[in-house]
Amino acid sequence: MSYSTADSFPSVTLDDVRGAQKMLTGVARMTAMEGSRYLTQLVGAPVHFKCENLQRTGSFKLRGAYVRIAGLLPEERAAGVVAASAGNHAQGVALASSLLGVRATVFMPTGAPLPKVAATREYGADVRLHGQVVDETLAAAQTYAAETGAVFIHPFDHPDVIAGQGTVGLEILEQCPEVRTIVVGMGGGGLAAGVALAVKTIRPDVRIVGVQAEGAAAYPPSLAAGRPLSIDNPATMADGIKVGRPGDVPFRIVDELVDEVRTVSENNLSSALLLCLERAKLVVEPAGASPVAALLRDPRSFEGPVVALLSGGNVDPLLIQRILRHGMAASGRYLAVTLRLTDRPGALATLLGVLSVADANVLDVSHVRTDPRLGLTEVEVELHLETKGPEHCAEVNLALREAGYTVID
Repeated sequence: MSYSTADSFPSVTLDDVRGAQKMLTGVARMTAMEGSRYLTQLVGAPVHFKCENLQRTGSFKLRGAYVRIAGLLPEERAAGVVAASAGNHAQGVALASSLLGVRATVFMPTGAPLPKVAATREYGADVRLHGQVVDETLAAAQTYAAETGAVFIHPFDHPDVIAGQGTVGLEILEQCPEVRTIVVGMGGGGLAAGVALAVKTIRPDVRIVGVQAEGAAAYPPSLAAGRPLSIDNPATMADGIKVGRPGDVPFRIVDELVDEVRTVSENNLSSALLLCLERAKLVVEPAGASPVAALLRDPRSFEGPVVALLSGGNVDPLLIQRILRHGMAASGRYLAVTLRLTDRPGALATLLGVLSVADANVLDVSHVRTDPRLGLTEVEVELHLETKGPEHCAEVNLALREAGYTVID
């Protein structure tokens, strides 16, 4: 890597990214580029998915981790490496270390999804569960590095990592040379910085749009201030981009080369994940779906052809259940309704008959009979319904009211 004379932060060049690409030959896959007919119609220009969710370990993280560890000196390799991660970086470091014959210790939060913990162990790492949040896990990993001499592998704030992630950008230009806009999710900024560096150096006309979750958007205030700032208590379902402070190295590149940073809501993320699953038949984690969320939020504001970078597909099955239900609700295809009816034999059957005529699929029914708000002959019923969209939701509500039911919520 080359070092800037202006300050102590190392810079990353296109030659570094091309060197990383050679290093990753036979290690990282050139993942598929898939067209999206639905989003193409919505945006009014061709939209393609760059499917890093189909990468080895299920995300782009292998690229940067391998390049970083491969660049260690022999004595550093002998000391082993250590990382802290809730999932994707953990698996990338574990597999990269295994391929390079380096001992890896990975600290993960105690609440990390079991499939991610199991996968990290299966890739060969010594997994240690510590802390309730990633900050506590990170502190434990750094303490371990100081005590043992193991090399700490940062998930985004290192030039080797950024060069490795930048190889995604080279592949995008090769697979979709006509691209005009690339949309990429952002946490600490390593992926966005790498892609922007690789793409903008070759094609400065391509627009790079970064996407952050509204509850974990550290980049907008940092860019406004001209330096990385921390935000308190970042909160989002998209744990892959839930980072409270931009990295120093990627921030400089993002500030210079990323054209715009947008934010998306939790509803946007849920709807995007549902769209990827239903329309594209792709399992994508919330962070990986963030570029799709941005396209859904304001589809006509992107110049095409557009490439949406699906950065990862490691999502816990229990979480995906909740997210899909949330996504169905956000898309108007899931309706929770509470109403009151007379507590008498056949009342529930009559209600279900009304819903059947309205063509609403009942997913769940619960009764409340003992509540001071209710009359002696009243029962409150909460229904969870699957519907066909917002218009159908309105039709179901109207059908219930016309049938004489008092809809509470």
